[in-house]
Amino acid sequence: MRRRRPRYRIADTAQQVVGGFLLAGPFVVTEEVWVLAANMTTLHAGLVAGIVFAIGYGALYKADADRDLDREAEVAGVPIRFVSLMVVAFGSVAVLAMVFTAPDTFLVDGEILPDPTPMAVTVTTLKAISVGAIFSVVGAATADSVF
Repeated sequence: MRRRRPRYRIADTAQQVVGGFLLAGPFVVTEEVWVLAANMTTLHAGLVAGIVFAIGYGALYKADADRDLDREAEVAGVPIRFVSLMVVAFGSVAVLAMVFTAPDTFLVDGEILPDPTPMAVTVTTLKAISVGAIFSVVGAATADSVF
């Protein structure tokens, strides 16, 4: 008989945060990520965000046979655990980027953007967040599933 995991708890988000921050950190402070983001189109960033959602869903509900999607608490038909995972995946990268002043370091003071207008810096930062979220979601989902 399989042991069923308990429904979503706040402790699950805490585990996600630990995993998300752990894997996001190195990518936030890597210049190559910011160069990549500067060269991505908005379409590319949207596709990357879609990959983050797919990885998160797959890790939570396809790779973990003990988790029952039908038992999960929902908000507007979306499992709270999945919403939490996405907030953590993108949020941890955004928080680290701001704490480390990565946009200023790489985009304003650096030479990545030829004309670092506030809008260009914001858009490129959002693209870099989507790239970092790929790694963050892996750490967050793994921590949620393992612990």
